[in-house]
Amino acid sequence: MTKLIYEKSVSGRRGVLLPAAGVPTRKLSDLLPEKFMRLKPPALPEVSELESVRHFVSLSKLNHSIDSGFYPLGSCTMKYNPKINDAMASLEGFRELHPLQSEEQIQGALEVMWQLQESIAAIVGLPAVTLQPAAGAQGELLGLMLIKSYFKHKGDHARTKVIVPDTAHGTNPATAAMAGYQVVEIASNERGLVDVAALKAVLGPDVAAIMLTNPNTLGLFEEEITEAARLVHEAGGLLYYDGANLNAIMGLVRPGDMGFDVCHLNLHKSFSTPHGGGGPGGCAVACRANLEKFLPKPVVVREGERFCLDYDRPESVGKIKGFFGNFGILVRALAYILALGPEGLCQVSRDAILSANYLKESLKHAYCLPYEQTCMHEFVLSGVKQKERGVSTAQIAKRLLDYGMHAPTVYFPLVVPESMMIEPTETESRQTLDEFVEIMKKIDREISENPELVRSAPHNTPVGKLDETLAARKPDLRWQA
Repeated sequence: MTKLIYEKSVSGRRGVLLPAAGVPTRKLSDLLPEKFMRLKPPALPEVSELESVRHFVSLSKLNHSIDSGFYPLGSCTMKYNPKINDAMASLEGFRELHPLQSEEQIQGALEVMWQLQESIAAIVGLPAVTLQPAAGAQGELLGLMLIKSYFKHKGDHARTKVIVPDTAHGTNPATAAMAGYQVVEIASNERGLVDVAALKAVLGPDVAAIMLTNPNTLGLFEEEITEAARLVHEAGGLLYYDGANLNAIMGLVRPGDMGFDVCHLNLHKSFSTPHGGGGPGGCAVACRANLEKFLPKPVVVREGERFCLDYDRPESVGKIKGFFGNFGILVRALAYILALGPEGLCQVSRDAILSANYLKESLKHAYCLPYEQTCMHEFVLSGVKQKERGVSTAQIAKRLLDYGMHAPTVYFPLVVPESMMIEPTETESRQTLDEFVEIMKKIDREISENPELVRSAPHNTPVGKLDETLAARKPDLRWQA
């Protein structure tokens, strides 16, 4: 078992010698009240640089990552992050910036942000963009704050409800509730799409917005989206676009053209910036011109050949994050867009759709396929046939780890029992997709021949099968000697 770094500590061992600060020093007691000062040094591990490097490299090998294996996590778009993007974000002129530098000293950074705003506006078909949110969930909240400000500015205080379909991402109803709205859920029709009749039944003067993603979480394109948009707008409401699934339509169709008024984009999904690990995240929120004045300040604007941070926004919702967003993530997103160009972004979407349909057709006989129509960038299978033989979807997911592949998203969306939401992305080769198909079919055979082998998985991972209930109720989060 890998030793923790505290267990490798040897008194007096050092990995680095820090140079003198080079600036006048002051007594700590001049800066910090005595009641906040430590009585003794912190018990930090004392290790050499070599031991420290080996420790963290060994820890990294315990995790699955997109750099180490296939990661078909539906809805999360775990696509490859091109290393050229990291190189661009690491350029000295970007890496060494400080957020308190003057505008004159950060013209290059402001131009990057402005170019990214313009690019995203063109991609989604909405004219105004902010890059301030730290992540997608915060972008959702901002989007509903814009909608709320819009109706408040109009003096329309009766709109207290937000409509959410039963296929929505879980953050949608949570965000609507956090923004102070009552959530109204509508059921899907037999084809897994928004039921227009059900939508009509709940529309009225108390509805502020509907939150949709298109394609939806079943990987299906909402064929009646323009009719849904017409109905919502006629009722005085607005349309919010959850951009989690933009990877299926990027460059092909624009949310603004579908009738959406506000949208957020997860930069780690469609634009290949890093995903997971606790951050940093990145998000863009775009809106129509009638909502622009409510965007958080400052807004990056261009004045001739100069770029500025515009704080003169009296009707702004205010600031939702310190400074101007996670800048390194923004550099990576722009590098990706510039490298691909308009045709490249279209090809990303086409390849993502092709990969998903290839997997769907290859697996639909071994596993139940609840919706037969052509999918977009992802699709949903059901493990009900395997459950009848005594093995659950969760157990199939664990068994996949033994073959060096991450599981798809399981038990979501909730409208499909024993669901497996699979998203291959455009970055995987056909050989990888074929390997995944073969492994999924092999697990299906194992369920018939030796179901206990699958039920007790994983067998080849650093940690075996865990008691997930106990781990959730009594998490062990701290090392103790």
